[in-house]
Amino acid sequence: MMPTPVILLKEGTDSSQGIPQLVSNISACQVIAEAVRTTLGPRGMDKLIVDGRGKATISNDGATILKLLDVVHPAAKTLVDIAKSQDAEAVNKIKEIAVTVKKQDKVEQRKMLEKCAMTALSSKLISQQKVFFAKMVVDAVMMLDELLQLKMIGIKKVQGGALEESQLVAGVAFKKTFSYAGFEMQPKKYKNPKIALLNVELELKAEKDNAEIRVHTVEDYQAIVDAEWNILYDKLEKIHQSGAKVILSKLPIGDVATQYFADRDMFCAGRVPEEDLKRTMMACGGSIQTSVNALVPDVLGHCQVFEETQIGGERYNFFTGCPKAKTCTIILRGGAEQFMEETERSLHDAIMIVRRAIKNDSVVAGGGAIEMELSKYLRDYSRTIPGKQQLLIGAYAKALEIIPRQLCDNAGFDATNILNKLRARHAQGGMWYGVDINNENIADNFQAFVWEPAMVRINALTAASEAACLIVSVDETIKNPRSTVDPPAPSAGRGRGQARFH
Repeated sequence: MMPTPVILLKEGTDSSQGIPQLVSNISACQVIAEAVRTTLGPRGMDKLIVDGRGKATISNDGATILKLLDVVHPAAKTLVDIAKSQDAEAVNKIKEIAVTVKKQDKVEQRKMLEKCAMTALSSKLISQQKVFFAKMVVDAVMMLDELLQLKMIGIKKVQGGALEESQLVAGVAFKKTFSYAGFEMQPKKYKNPKIALLNVELELKAEKDNAEIRVHTVEDYQAIVDAEWNILYDKLEKIHQSGAKVILSKLPIGDVATQYFADRDMFCAGRVPEEDLKRTMMACGGSIQTSVNALVPDVLGHCQVFEETQIGGERYNFFTGCPKAKTCTIILRGGAEQFMEETERSLHDAIMIVRRAIKNDSVVAGGGAIEMELSKYLRDYSRTIPGKQQLLIGAYAKALEIIPRQLCDNAGFDATNILNKLRARHAQGGMWYGVDINNENIADNFQAFVWEPAMVRINALTAASEAACLIVSVDETIKNPRSTVDPPAPSAGRGRGQARFH
């Protein structure tokens, strides 16, 4: 008699296990790797990704590409999640050979930071302008305080003009907001102004839809109208009495208020985006007020110069010489919207690299040099270990050669020839030799200033090792069927209702 099968899982559940599942997981991860490997290096290609809404994104940033891909395979999804965040023997070797740049030597430190930024930008769309943008990125990060808060660097995009017209503003800058008549009469430049930061509506409020006021005489109606105007003028008078010359509000500032401020040589901007208002507060001091009844000097901000300037087809408000916190704004110029978005992503990568290099001042040579040195070290180390672990470490050493090999493939070089030269040179003690993209050869990439923060390589190796261990350790995947919730059936009274089976 056949034993009765015991069913533990819901009908429709997909379960796969064993060696085929392991191979499927590895294959899925290889597909993910194929999607980004051709983006590596200065000769890497870009990817055009179109989402479900039809928005096109052009990028060669691996993390951006993986974020935009709609990955459904569970193992591959794990790899994507690890890639968004970025083995012991390899990590220790990096720490041992990394070169430390002394923080006391400001000139040397700045050179190191610029080289790291240029290395990060050399594989981007803006690689032709990498010297220009590397200097801008280092200037931007050096303006920050010790915390190096990323949100204190604002990046604004203005279409039109050449890339070289991009500029770094030592302070806060944001696009001019919608304004009413009377705005043209307001001054566009102040020196040492007091700044009021408000979350207050400075216009006559519309009546609520369901409100009803019954009046019997014209005088009663006029009293209500006068009361509304008096409330508004009372607010405006209190702002004027505070001594503030620049008024910024997250909520609208109406035409009456605009004209009121213009008559008193004051500048106002309503509907300021919250992030810009907060950045102004962190830079110029003061605090955002939800009422005008307590505009004491302590809650007002200060800056050395406020100015409104034309950039391309846009008007921008500039706050420079901010005493409270160190902040800056990068204004990007360029043509197509997708190109400017990719430029912004490229600068973000460079900023992150520079921040990390400041916090951890050890650098290694890029261009496949550090990977080849680690590969040589692990291959030699594996020969000292008996048993199957030797094969594992040897395989790790071989896997590290994928980076220089892919750099050669992307540049159209003979990868086998270049790798043989690199192996020979590293065996002779040429620690920092890597791929020379410009001359189709090998070169000392440390002397060529192809530098990367050591911490970036350590994090990449650690994340890659974790991902590989995670994928190989999974031998079964169970997918539950997508549950569908039906609307409740209408009540069938006391009769016999219909039974529903799922």
